[in-house]
Amino acid sequence: MRPGKLCMAVLLASMVPWAVKSGSGAVTGKVTFVGTPAKAEPIDMSKDPACVKLHAKPLLTEKVVTGSGNTLGNVVVYISSGADDAPAEGMSEAHFDQQGCRYTTHVLAVRAGQSIRISNSDPLSHSIHPLAKINREWNRIQPAQTPAFSYAYDKEEFIPVKCNIHPWMLGYFAVLKTSHFAVTSEDGTYTLPQLPPGKYTVTAWHELYGTQSREVTITGSEPQIVNFLFYAKP
Repeated sequence: MRPGKLCMAVLLASMVPWAVKSGSGAVTGKVTFVGTPAKAEPIDMSKDPACVKLHAKPLLTEKVVTGSGNTLGNVVVYISSGADDAPAEGMSEAHFDQQGCRYTTHVLAVRAGQSIRISNSDPLSHSIHPLAKINREWNRIQPAQTPAFSYAYDKEEFIPVKCNIHPWMLGYFAVLKTSHFAVTSEDGTYTLPQLPPGKYTVTAWHELYGTQSREVTITGSEPQIVNFLFYAKP
């Protein structure tokens, strides 16, 4: 390559983000289970007839969400050590909504310091009560047709969220110190991209079946496959 073309290639590499990150890799895999998982059951909303009227048929619980091939949903998979992440300042807000007397997102994963925008799309009031133990615990009434509000957590923690008015409402804030995370859907798959070469610990968390961790080494752009197998108890 002539000197002029070499200088131009170096300049383009410094300007284009993907060129700088071309040596990064990814961890990908699937979360499955063995055994008999807890069955989704109809949610009894009879204590609030206004909630019952919002649904043509009863909603089902979301503690265990499964797919074909024994795949497991609502599992948070993240880099628990090895990643050198920058502060979460300037990140876009995550959204946590209440609609139909349920949380539209059962497990919401965010970074420590990232703002969570909490809204109420229902024609009735809710009480947002995240049961934090490491972070500050708080509780706030959110009447119908009132503006959304935002909140951010400082420390890493898996926080159950409930509504004191409607006790069947349950969700989770997964507050993580890393930017490398994913929440599986019912197909059980996940991908953690943009990982530079190095050694990492990959951790998977499920609200009923616990936590597992695996070690992995990224050496280049070839994806590393890390699968997780949970033992389900009904």
